[in-house]
Amino acid sequence: MASQSMEIVAKVLEQQVLHSARLVEEQLDAELEKLERMDEDELERLKERRLEALKKAQKQKQEWISKGHGEYREIPSEKDFFAEVKESKNVVCHFYRDSTFRCKILDKHLNVLAKKHLETKFIKLNVEKAPFLTERLRIKVIPTLALVKDGKTKDYVVGFTDLGNTDEFSTEVLEWRLGCSDIINYSGNLLEPPTVGQKPGSKFTKVEKKTIRGKGYDSDSESDDD
Repeated sequence: MASQSMEIVAKVLEQQVLHSARLVEEQLDAELEKLERMDEDELERLKERRLEALKKAQKQKQEWISKGHGEYREIPSEKDFFAEVKESKNVVCHFYRDSTFRCKILDKHLNVLAKKHLETKFIKLNVEKAPFLTERLRIKVIPTLALVKDGKTKDYVVGFTDLGNTDEFSTEVLEWRLGCSDIINYSGNLLEPPTVGQKPGSKFTKVEKKTIRGKGYDSDSESDDD
């Protein structure tokens, strides 16, 4: 009789232990499933954020293209200059003259950068068709790049002084110079000009982030007063 009672107690205890074990196992399974669901949800949220960012970037790209970004083009008059800089946050405008050889050198580099930096508008304007604007901006050396941010002229690249004082500067050097003025999104080192394609002995002037208005310039490029 006593042995039967012991067997019953043993079975009851065994069942309780098994039941407890099953409960613990079920709880662990539930926790693991919860963690898995959280990971999936987090991944899904990450995918959604990335998709949203891609859509936003694509929309921004289309907006830039609709405003003339992505290509280097000539504008017909100084009146068009004001309309162009008003609708775009970042604008590089090349003030050129057909008879100035160095303007054609800049054209080649600007054409490349316009396609690379969609965030910035690249345009050119013949100074002979823009006497008022040339005088207003006090452009005295051709070529000159006017760097316009939020509708205001922030900086100038006058002649090739900031580009190593050589006609053989690389596109990367011009890109660096524009990056120094924060007119393009530049990912390189702003503290030093790139050495890619740089001619030995090239001399660079120190570039400061500031607006240069109304200053007379010295350069070996053609002066507008000639």
